[in-house]
Amino acid sequence: MPLRDVVAVVCDGFAAFELGVVCEVFGLDRSDQGLPGYDFAVVAGEEPPLRSGQGYRLDTDHRLDRVASADLVCIPAWRSIDERPPEALLQVVRDAVDRGARVLSVCSGAFVLAAAGVLDGRRATTHWKYADVLAGRYPAIDVDPDVLYVDDGPVITSAGTAAGIDACLHVVRQEHGVAVANAVARRMVVPPFRDGGQAQYVEAPVPLLRRAGTDELAALLDWIAQHLHEELAVEDLARRAHMSPRTFARRFREATGVTPAKWVLAQRVGHAQQLLEQGLSVEEVARRAGFGSAATLRSAFARERGTSPSAYARVFSTRSA
Repeated sequence: MPLRDVVAVVCDGFAAFELGVVCEVFGLDRSDQGLPGYDFAVVAGEEPPLRSGQGYRLDTDHRLDRVASADLVCIPAWRSIDERPPEALLQVVRDAVDRGARVLSVCSGAFVLAAAGVLDGRRATTHWKYADVLAGRYPAIDVDPDVLYVDDGPVITSAGTAAGIDACLHVVRQEHGVAVANAVARRMVVPPFRDGGQAQYVEAPVPLLRRAGTDELAALLDWIAQHLHEELAVEDLARRAHMSPRTFARRFREATGVTPAKWVLAQRVGHAQQLLEQGLSVEEVARRAGFGSAATLRSAFARERGTSPSAYARVFSTRSA
């Protein structure tokens, strides 16, 4: 069904940032910029006033009956993964899916969808900290802890906190196209699309390096970012990090979640975006970002961003603006 009516359902102990993400994407009127607007409401899943996790109170005129008309039902986190949500909330989630609406969870909101049974037989994600708990408690769910969000039919689940932005923009992109999603992202001052998964945000790898008594890898990442225009063979990077190529590849993946080549490519594509926004020619961008040729840049950019460097520049170049 077309996306016109969006609700965010919150209960006592709600997460302020996660709610704010949904309100920012779907609740802000941008019609003066020619962007779509929605009939948006914050719905109380329990009797208000509701207290946030940070201690302030929220009141709203809307109750769970408001969910019946929604095309998209958002659950912006849940107060405790060890507490079963109210049955009334679970039922409106089931009813929404049954009548063809979409439901979207942010972070631990996946536990609400799981308790409602709408994730059974589906692929889903949540914050990496809770992924093992979700998988163990609900074995019928295919939990993927490595991604920022998962779209499986009418159900969209996202990882921790800011990944909710990625999931919400994904819905906008699906519904209205890339240009609209990019315009909303610009207004929010966030990337319209982020590469990679949760592994790059997990805290464990950096302390692990420090316990080993070395900062070579962390320093190397900074060095690579400053030398993207150069040849960056894995063997040379391993030598600079004072490791064997095999050890370097293993340690690099532990720290970043991806291979050295994939990480370097992501940095080069990101740097190319910045240069294209400055109005540089594709050939000059290819040289400065380390692609060697415009053809190589075009191929990598299309594969990683789904568009051409020239098309990207037409939309985002400060000169064209």
